[in-house]
Amino acid sequence: MSILVEPLSQNEWLVTVEARTTTKHRVRVTPDDLRRFGGGDVSAERLLEASFRFLLERESNTSILSSFDLPVIGRYFPEYEKEIRRYLTSQ
Repeated sequence: MSILVEPLSQNEWLVTVEARTTTKHRVRVTPDDLRRFGGGDVSAERLLEASFRFLLERESNTSILSSFDLPVIGRYFPEYEKEIRRYLTSQ
């Protein structure tokens, strides 16, 4: 499985997950999101790749929303904000 992150605009990214079924996801990441979840010293690409690794350990790529704002992950998985730092340091 591979995760490819491409910019669409300043705050919007296309994340492609190549697996048995390839999926594409439009994700909005604001500068505030980068500071909140990445500590301000992580690129949006790296934060998104780590966030998708987090998601893919919990659900299939076909279950991930096709378009969402990054903080929405925490609504479905309350442990996201605490756990994402571990994913960022384990890359």
